[in-house]
Amino acid sequence: MNTVHTLTFLWVPWSIISSILLVAVTGGLCFVAWRRSGYRRDYGMLELLRLFLVCYVAVLLNQPEWVEEFRPDEKPTIAVLWDSSASMDTRDVATSSSTVKSRREAIAPIIDTEFWKSLEERMSIVIQPFSAVDGVSTGTAVRGTNLHEPLTQAPRQFKNLRAIVIASDGDWNEGEPPVAAASMLRLKGIPVYALAAGSPSRLPDVELLSLDAPTFGITGKSVRIPFTIDSTLPREHVTTVTLKSSDGETVTKEIRIAPMGRTSEWVIWKPKATGDYTLTLTVPKHGDELLAENNEISVPIAIREEKLKVLVVESVPRWEYRYLRNALSRDPGVDVSCLLFHPGLGKTGGGNKDYIKQFPSGLDELSKYDVVFLGDVGLEDGQLTPEDCRLLKGLVEHQASGLVFMPGWQGRQLSLMDTELGDLCPVHLDAAQPGGWGSRTASHFELTELGRRSLLTKLADTQEDNTEVWEGLPGFQWYAPVTRAKAGSDVLCVHKDISNEFGRLPLLVTRTSGAGKVLFMGTDGAWRWRKGVEDKYHYRFWGQVVRWMAYQRNMAKGETMRLYYSPEQPQVRQTIALSANVMERSGEPLPKGDVTARIVAPSGKAETVRFNSSGDEWGAFSSRYTPEEPGRHEVTMTCKQTNSTLETSFFVQGVAVERIGRAARPEVMEEIARVTQGQVIGLDRLEQVLQSLAALPDPPPSVRRVQLWCHPAVAGTLIVLLAVFWIGRKVIGLI
Repeated sequence: MNTVHTLTFLWVPWSIISSILLVAVTGGLCFVAWRRSGYRRDYGMLELLRLFLVCYVAVLLNQPEWVEEFRPDEKPTIAVLWDSSASMDTRDVATSSSTVKSRREAIAPIIDTEFWKSLEERMSIVIQPFSAVDGVSTGTAVRGTNLHEPLTQAPRQFKNLRAIVIASDGDWNEGEPPVAAASMLRLKGIPVYALAAGSPSRLPDVELLSLDAPTFGITGKSVRIPFTIDSTLPREHVTTVTLKSSDGETVTKEIRIAPMGRTSEWVIWKPKATGDYTLTLTVPKHGDELLAENNEISVPIAIREEKLKVLVVESVPRWEYRYLRNALSRDPGVDVSCLLFHPGLGKTGGGNKDYIKQFPSGLDELSKYDVVFLGDVGLEDGQLTPEDCRLLKGLVEHQASGLVFMPGWQGRQLSLMDTELGDLCPVHLDAAQPGGWGSRTASHFELTELGRRSLLTKLADTQEDNTEVWEGLPGFQWYAPVTRAKAGSDVLCVHKDISNEFGRLPLLVTRTSGAGKVLFMGTDGAWRWRKGVEDKYHYRFWGQVVRWMAYQRNMAKGETMRLYYSPEQPQVRQTIALSANVMERSGEPLPKGDVTARIVAPSGKAETVRFNSSGDEWGAFSSRYTPEEPGRHEVTMTCKQTNSTLETSFFVQGVAVERIGRAARPEVMEEIARVTQGQVIGLDRLEQVLQSLAALPDPPPSVRRVQLWCHPAVAGTLIVLLAVFWIGRKVIGLI
């Protein structure tokens, strides 16, 4: 660093003339005074000090400044920043040879050091990528592009920065607006030369946005897998998508893709064996499509053997109970236990192996059940107790089990509304009509809008066929005394004909309570659905109910640990509620403990979350996690007290922020260049970058100015000299 020191004056003609006259007049008066004293030495010294003070003031009148210029010895630096995010792989840059190449390929010349050889004698060229994570290249973009960060950090990172060359598609989606960084660079006098890569409008493309497979499936049970396609083609077209599993099985489906919008469809896949599979969905390339890289997507799914434990509690064995027991006992994936509180029986229980003798006593016995059906039972002698009701509520809220209310004409369930189970029931019942309502004429269900979309009420493969099936189901001749659904409940079916002041009477209602699910079935006539079709609809409906209620509870299950989460298909940046149940080796719930989970994202980033006890009696623990990336997340949950480990995974749905095929944003690059007084240079004129940088003047030196005329030290010196002059006058006797 070279330093040059100079003394300058901000004088004007009147200040020069005034200073000269002042000094001349003062000099003459001083000489006259010294002569009148007989040329005494002490008088001469005092008059000389007077003249010096006047000269001192005369100099200050011309505003003297001490100037220091610092000129750097090293070369000025040119920072070349290039975007390495995933969106730069989009192929939408047209060339003179009528071919299309990717944005990354289009900016490749400026990354080559040979391109900058002509400037190396005068300038220092630094080439650095910035990616989507933190402004430092990591090879993969797991979040979004941050243009603000590299522009802000450049002046701090590079010494003697003269200009910045930035090559990007302008598609920033993280951090502050880039214009804020541009304003800061403008104040520092650092221009930005922007190279905008990519087309500002999307090219003809068919993009497979999502494939929403469930976390796990059951052997031999069909899995419905929705997917979404985004098309920018101007016309509708029909194509055949292919779903291929990792074991080689393929499923095809013909779909119609809407133009300039999104199309949602699904495929049905029936796994044949247990294991971990990868499903890959492929959309064929359209003739007008230019981008084929985003026409395929893969997701994992685990296929298991199913064995759900179901408890059915009933009083009188009515027809609905009998056919429900048969449906569950014949389902190979269900292990059913029945408990009858029949008033006519000498003792509680039943006849075959499906029956138990008493209501499960203690948490270790009750917590084995995934779903509990409560028929026409209540708080009566020989039936349920308040403690049983409390345990059932805890089973639903803390261990994610399902509870089905199936009231009957005896109205015993009304007594349960005064217990802790009353909070779980998704409807209000009319206490004035405990026996419900019967009719000689059959009544029918009517699906609500929510019911048409629900998997619970799906009795056919398409929505149109499903509505037709429900309209053709045999009717029921009794329904419960329902008045209205509670707030927060989902009404799937209503009475087709009967309504009250609250609207149509709800008959099939669900709700979530704690970690579990609750369903209310307002009739006892579902067994009639077997008319003419045998088990087709009746078995399918109750099988779907059981699996829907037990799904979350069985997401990941070990010998002594269970992990489940909500929502069941989490999205990127959506907070996931993690719930766990931990049991002792003896099977009893662990009251308190140190439970942690190590979650590894697809990029390899690991995070450890700690669980808090949320239900000491039930061994329930809860935590939260917010995924930042789509894809499979590996989970390892451990408990220090039981020394047990559970390894599982969950898949985060959604599309990465950085996507191939999105339109470029050249207006962002133009704004950065305009604010910093730089230039926007086309990719077909890269040589202009060298010319513009070569024309830049040398950076101005750093200047430090000290204004002597108003500096405190100068004023202090003047005061001291005046004091000396005053004291001198007293010493020689002039005062």
